[in-house]
Order: sequence, then structure tokens, then C-alpha cells
Amino acid sequence: MSNAASPRLASVDALRGLAVAAMLLVNNPGDWGHVYAPLEHAAWQGCTPTDLIFPFFLFIVGVSLALSLGPRVEAGMPSAPLARGVLERAMRIVVLGLVLHVLAWWLMNKPEFRLLGVLQRIGLCFALTGLVLLYCRARTQWLLLLALLGLHAAMLLGGGTLDKAGSLAARVDTAVLGRLAYEWDGTLAFDPEGIVSTLGALGTCLLGLRAGEMLRRGRLMQLCLLGAAAVLLGYVLTPWLPFNKQLWTSSFVLWTGGWACLTLALAHHLVDKRGWPAMGRSFGVNAIAAYAGAWMSTVLLEGLGVMAPLYGWAFGGIQRAWGPEQASLAFALVFVSVWAFIVRLLDRRGVYIKV
Repeated sequence: MSNAASPRLASVDALRGLAVAAMLLVNNPGDWGHVYAPLEHAAWQGCTPTDLIFPFFLFIVGVSLALSLGPRVEAGMPSAPLARGVLERAMRIVVLGLVLHVLAWWLMNKPEFRLLGVLQRIGLCFALTGLVLLYCRARTQWLLLLALLGLHAAMLLGGGTLDKAGSLAARVDTAVLGRLAYEWDGTLAFDPEGIVSTLGALGTCLLGLRAGEMLRRGRLMQLCLLGAAAVLLGYVLTPWLPFNKQLWTSSFVLWTGGWACLTLALAHHLVDKRGWPAMGRSFGVNAIAAYAGAWMSTVLLEGLGVMAPLYGWAFGGIQRAWGPEQASLAFALVFVSVWAFIVRLLDRRGVYIKV
């Protein structure tokens, strides 16, 4: 089975790893009241560099599926066992996400349990994109992507306003998730990894699937043209459908996916062809494990009451000398550095934790 897979590309591992490292950086500021401004997400509409991180990761999920499953499909391997493998791995990712949320709810005394989240979204998009690859030809995949983007846009534009309270996404999350959503005020629920926005996230993963197929076949010019066209179209759509990560609008899919295509083409040229160092590779080959481990370490520090005194002791001097935002940034950088050391050690010893 493994003999039919494409050779592993260091550029893809590097991009996946850099995305995970960036997730750790923005998710662990130490002091949420004084986050270093460039690491902030857009408050609602708009797209900051931080808003590119999760779409880039989901895009790479699609790319990785094209590289790993695409050759096996072409080799004539039966779809059923491949689909079973995809669904089993997706289920493990979703269950891991639920376990992490249980730990946070329990150790941090959260008033409500959150059902959905980052890993749950990754697992769902992994499963659906894998099935599309296995059972749909290339032309059908393109049609599904276009139909999904059109449907998602029509649902948002025809289902209410594009503000949080009036959006279709909030109404669906309220009806289906209720108090299990990320935000719940007793009457209205909203989750940035909610039900409606997951349609847009799936579009990002499908775009990565098609980009990965171009990469696998060495069609870098097509990949660059796809990236440029997606960036341009995403920007053109913004007067009607603004960039919005929490709604994961179709313009946001195209804008972020287009930049991801261009970044993938550049990384492949520099790393795989010209031999540049694959920065971030150690994170990339243990991506889910690093994300889950970092989550658990943060929850333990918070739940045991260690985070606040540790932060004050280690970074209080920076806060007094340069300000609270700089102290928050310093904590985030140290946190990522610690995990960079851990994954580097695992990589050197050939330890790869697969979920």
C-alpha cells in the first residue's frame, strides 16, 4: 500500500509545521487581556495575518490527502479499505478534540462543555475531502468546490445579515448547539468552528486537494495561476461578501486559499527543488500531537493555578520595562520555543505520534 504513495515532500511538512507553530503562538499569549496586536484575529470582518493560519493548515490537509491517497487511487487500489482508513483517522482526530475539550471543561471549571472546535473541524474536513478524492473524478471535485462556495455564499447572503447576531450561522448554532457552543448568552449561541462555517472550511480543504494534485503532477505554473485567480476573485467579492474567518465566507476561502497556493508553490521551489532548509518540518511530522500536547500543557497550567504566578514571575520584568503586550509576546515565543525543542527531539529520535 505504501509503495503507491508519492514521496514525502519536505515543503509540505514544513508548511504544515509552520502553521502548527503559528497556532501555538497565537493561542498562548500568556495574558489574554494584552495580546500583542499583530497576533490578533480580526474582530469580525477583515483578514489579518493571524487569520491565515487555520485556513493554511486545512489547505495543507487537502494537499496531503492528494499526495498520499491520489497515487493509490490511480494504482487501482479498492476504495472501500482506503475510505475506512480515512474515516477511522478522522474519527480519532474528532475524539481527541472532544477529549481536549473535556479536560478544559473539567480542569478549568468551565461553565459549559464546548462540543465543536479546531480538531473536530479538521477531522470532519479530512473525512469528507478524503471521500471526495476516493469517489469523485477531478472534474467532479472542481464542480463540488464551486457548488459548495456558491451554496455557502447564498446561505449567508439569503439567510440574514452578516453580523454575528443576525447571521444564519448564529441561528443554526443556537438551534443545534445551544449551550454547547463556544459563545452562549442564554438565548443566542455562536461558534467560530460552528456548523454553517464548516461548509466554508470544507471548501478550503477541497481547494487544497486540487492544489495538491497539481503539485503531485509537477504543474507549478497551474498552481500559481490558481493561486493568483483565487486571490483576485476573493478580493473582487468583498463588497458583497467580506472576508470573515468566523463565518468562513467564500471570499475568505478564495483569498486565503489563493495565498496558500502561491506559498505552496514557492515552498516547493525553494525546499524541494533548491534544497533550502525545511523550517518547521519537526512540527509538521508531529502536527496533531504537538497541537494536542500544547493544549494539554496550557490547560494543566491554568487548571492547577500555575499559569498566573508563573507568568508574573517569569515575565513581570518585561511587563514593567516594555509593557504588557511585549510580555505577552515574550511568553508566546517562549512557549513555542519549548515545543519546538520537544518536537525536534522527537524527530531526531524517529518518534512520530500519529493520530
